[in-house]
Amino acid sequence: MGEQGGCHCSAVRYRLKDGAAPVHHALCHCTDCRKASGAPAVGWALFAKDDIEIGGEPASYRSSEHAERHFCVSCGTGLFYTNEAIFPGKIDIQSATLDNPDAFPLQAEIQVAERIGWMDKVGELPRFERYPG
Repeated sequence: MGEQGGCHCSAVRYRLKDGAAPVHHALCHCTDCRKASGAPAVGWALFAKDDIEIGGEPASYRSSEHAERHFCVSCGTGLFYTNEAIFPGKIDIQSATLDNPDAFPLQAEIQVAERIGWMDKVGELPRFERYPG
């Protein structure tokens, strides 16, 4: 059985075929991803649509002329991105929704021209294993 994942409430679950590997896995800093997720960046792993089986019914909306963002209608978790103009036959999976997000190593950061300024120094901040008391 391949890697699996899903939304926060488990209403939408997905499974990748055995041996499926992403075309690429990148951390995106673009404004659209930030606004859609409410996070400073989003991890995306791009797969062939034939490599994924989706259970449940994600909702979607057209976020630009050619792009659709797919999410769980129950809990709001962002799950997928499709854009036939630039990724024909592919689906981008928000990699943090994988049950094992470490399954596929991150390969790049993209759209860094739009990165939030304080993200440059995130590696220099104090770190705590859990919320500091």
